[in-house]
Amino acid sequence: MAVLNYQAGEVNTLVTRPNWGAIWAGAFTFIAIWSVFGLLGMAIFASAANPAAPQPITGMSIGMAIWIVILTIIAMYVAGRVTGHLAGIANSRDGMTHGMIMFGLSVTAAIALIAFAGSAATGGTTLAAVGSHSPYVLTLFADMGWVGFAALLLGWVAAMGGASTGAKMKVIAPQPPRATT
Repeated sequence: MAVLNYQAGEVNTLVTRPNWGAIWAGAFTFIAIWSVFGLLGMAIFASAANPAAPQPITGMSIGMAIWIVILTIIAMYVAGRVTGHLAGIANSRDGMTHGMIMFGLSVTAAIALIAFAGSAATGGTTLAAVGSHSPYVLTLFADMGWVGFAALLLGWVAAMGGASTGAKMKVIAPQPPRATT
């Protein structure tokens, strides 16, 4: 007959919690990069617009769309690397989790900033007062929706990729020289 021995042992559980300082740092990094270079792109492409045309921003929409997508990818990647590096984690799975949280926080902050800026720019008027039945306005909003979707989807992947590569970065302390005899 078999003898069974039961032993009480300590179970080690690894609980990883998000490093919110690193996540906030990444979100602020994204907002800073995106704001500065977004305004640069707006200045460049708005300078190319023809104010005498009946639809003056038609020409700048393609260039601005490409600029927003590329800028979002770069800003999210850099912000993800900052988040992953500052989080002090060693594996890419936790880095991707931190990147996902940083992405969500950054998008929420960007939407809030855009909503506040839009409300201030229009003086609190609604879309109906601006001309929501105009084909030009509807096309503009549809284009912004598709560009926003592409920028956010690719930015999401870039944030997780940046955070996972930032998490793998380890600082190796220099070793003292060996004495030879």
